[in-house]
Amino acid sequence: MNLSNLKPPVGQVHKKKRIGRGMGSGTGKTSGRGSKGARSISGYSIMRGFEGGQMPLHRRLPKRGFTNIFKKQYAIVNLGTLDQLQGDSFTADSLMAIGIVKKLGDGLKVLAAGELKRKITVEAHIFSKSAKEKIEAAGGTASVVGAAAPDAA
Repeated sequence: MNLSNLKPPVGQVHKKKRIGRGMGSGTGKTSGRGSKGARSISGYSIMRGFEGGQMPLHRRLPKRGFTNIFKKQYAIVNLGTLDQLQGDSFTADSLMAIGIVKKLGDGLKVLAAGELKRKITVEAHIFSKSAKEKIEAAGGTASVVGAAAPDAA
């Protein structure tokens, strides 16, 4: 047995339906599209979600929730991560240079997950209450930087 002997199972491959090839073929004249209406015209394509005139599912279902246009997206760093890094002073720029923070967004937020075993200095746009307490308990300083710089327009 080799690749040249392979064949699909019987009944799997069908002959292509040849439409518009004369009246004797059974699919001549209108080519199986009927005589009038949108679907008979060339270039017709059904719109996404169309259900034959029935109210489409995406319009039958209720709308839920809303999008808060004032939502802030902060880059998040945990204290456990900062504890593992070399150095004792961290800023948003230094964390981006290392690769800990990929996208700054509205600023850097420091959270208290993980343990902090050494004295560090952190400059961020916002701290969680417990993160600030943990940094100060370890003898470090947590300073808040002004709001993120607005985009140059």
